[in-house]
Amino acid sequence: MATSHSLSSSLLLSTRSSPRTPLIPALSAAKRLISSVPRLFAASELWGLGVHSKKWSGVSSVRCAVATESAQSASTSQNESLEEPQKGEEERIVLPTNESSDRLLRIRHTCAHVMAMAVQKLFPAAKVTIGPWIDNGFYYDFDMEPLTDKDLKRIKKEMDRVIGKNLPLVREEVSRDEAQRRIMAMNEPYKMEILESIKEEPITIYHIGNEWWDLCAGPHVESTGNINRKAVELESVAGAYWRGDEKRPMLQRIYGTAWENEEQLKAYIHFKEEAKRRDHRRIGQDLDLFSIQEEAGGGLVFWHPKGAIIRHIIEDSWKRFHMEHGYDLLYTPHVARAHLWKTSGHLDFYKENMYEQMNIEDDVYQLRPMNCPYHILVYKRKPHSYRDFPIRVAELGTVYRYELSGSLHGLFRVRGFTQDDAHIFCLEDQIRGEIRGVLDLTERILLQFGFSKYEVNLSTRPEKAVGDDDIWAKATTALREALDDKGWSYEIDEGGGAFYGPKIDLKIEDALGRKWQCSTIQVDFNLPQRFDITYVDSNLEKKRPIMIHRAVLGSLERFFGVLIEHYAGDFPLWLSPIQARILPVTDNQLEFCNEVTRKLKENGVRAEVCHGERLPKLIRNAEKQKIPLMAVVGPKEVETGTVTVRSRFGGELGSITIDDFLYRITKAGENRTLF
Repeated sequence: MATSHSLSSSLLLSTRSSPRTPLIPALSAAKRLISSVPRLFAASELWGLGVHSKKWSGVSSVRCAVATESAQSASTSQNESLEEPQKGEEERIVLPTNESSDRLLRIRHTCAHVMAMAVQKLFPAAKVTIGPWIDNGFYYDFDMEPLTDKDLKRIKKEMDRVIGKNLPLVREEVSRDEAQRRIMAMNEPYKMEILESIKEEPITIYHIGNEWWDLCAGPHVESTGNINRKAVELESVAGAYWRGDEKRPMLQRIYGTAWENEEQLKAYIHFKEEAKRRDHRRIGQDLDLFSIQEEAGGGLVFWHPKGAIIRHIIEDSWKRFHMEHGYDLLYTPHVARAHLWKTSGHLDFYKENMYEQMNIEDDVYQLRPMNCPYHILVYKRKPHSYRDFPIRVAELGTVYRYELSGSLHGLFRVRGFTQDDAHIFCLEDQIRGEIRGVLDLTERILLQFGFSKYEVNLSTRPEKAVGDDDIWAKATTALREALDDKGWSYEIDEGGGAFYGPKIDLKIEDALGRKWQCSTIQVDFNLPQRFDITYVDSNLEKKRPIMIHRAVLGSLERFFGVLIEHYAGDFPLWLSPIQARILPVTDNQLEFCNEVTRKLKENGVRAEVCHGERLPKLIRNAEKQKIPLMAVVGPKEVETGTVTVRSRFGGELGSITIDDFLYRITKAGENRTLF
């Protein structure tokens, strides 16, 4: 059973950057060439796992579940080793969060006000809107002319001046009429709209000295002098519609970051640089994994051959695990008659995220935004007895959701994506066991990809909900007991459940300590009622089954983006689209290389021959493409029937026979372990 423990509410970062890889010297002999290639990773690192940089580790949630017992223990141990200080590394910096540091939150909120004050000092015509704190800093929206990087530097300089004056932050309570009078006198139309949305009285205002004020509920630091100007930086400017409505004015949003001290800011900047290096959009282009073709439309993903291979591996593994856990696989249509979405409630509650309907032969059809109604129709195709339960069905179903073009972001926010969707129909007394089964399956699937730390939340009944109190209590207790059985730490999100049932949400932690929402388990009392699905119990009476929605990966597109950034494109051997590249020293060895490649491919190894350039360049190209294995073939290798092998993760491995090479690749792939 997996163990769990609480982890610090912080992100642990190293302030030391990764070394650059030097160029490969051009040597004539194959073995000398192989031995001269600089090691990108320590020789002790496992070839088959494709670890990420040892310089990065940490967590950012209040509590984390940690999977420790698995067939993938080697992968788990490798990930955990990232937290151990490396010899010669600088001391790690602990980055607090808004949740862990009230002082940091106050600093960031105050910085937003100071920035707005600075903007209006430099640009008197600018109109202010809102300026909240966010995860890594703050932002403020202004109605003004577009800003440049030069303008940001001027604004930061003015902020420093305000901070240096050590002006007090003073809270004032005023009546609604007085607030309205002051806003009208300053000609701030957006603030008037904000005031109208505030229902509580009295109205609170915060002043920065006697120089500037804003509608605000706080909190703030006592004075601007409590802010370390060297721990504040303005990062970027972006366009943002007022109230998020594309029909409203486009505003200038200035993003900034703020920390308690200069060391934290430096660590954060280092973190951002590493995140940029791992950006899945850049790596996806460099490695030719996927693209989004504007000619076809935004938010629609094209999986290129190499990316499609990785998707195939993910899907094949997903299907195998599900069949082992008693699921039946489904394939269902991409469209359906619109009345199906009326019955499900999507047309009433989700219409803004659905595409326009299509008229076909005097009937109305709809692209599916969800898979759930289809699985219910499969359930309804025949009567069911209590003896049939549990019924588990799973599908990799592509869905389509309308997203504003401004919100699209690589693989993370798209308009068409494939959900790893599954539904379980069960009896009340089976909920606990089924939830535990889902947790076990989730752990198995995520561990093979190197994710062993999870933030887990159990969300309970909201104020508005369907279903009676008794079934809510039973379902919530079943979810809680399943988590307790699993031994995972979790937080209770009181009232955070969906209106149709309680749920468990799971976020995975990547190599940089970032959290990604992937897995979810939701008990549903609503759709069984809407679709009137039933079964016959032992007394021959009709009853309604419990429905459980669950996903492990979330969407394949988004999960693939997370994988790319987690591994920085350095996929483990079993996931890599090309596992081995065969490199001839000259074209005289090309025929032998083709024979080696043919044998590898016939036995399921993803291999290719690359030639036509001098060997040093062939090796550099393989490194750039992050190929896990290079097998160099010169005259001696042809004579002895061997290849000289180098691993990106294990260094130089010497000359081995073709059969041994094939055997070790196959075993490493099957076991997700070292070569």
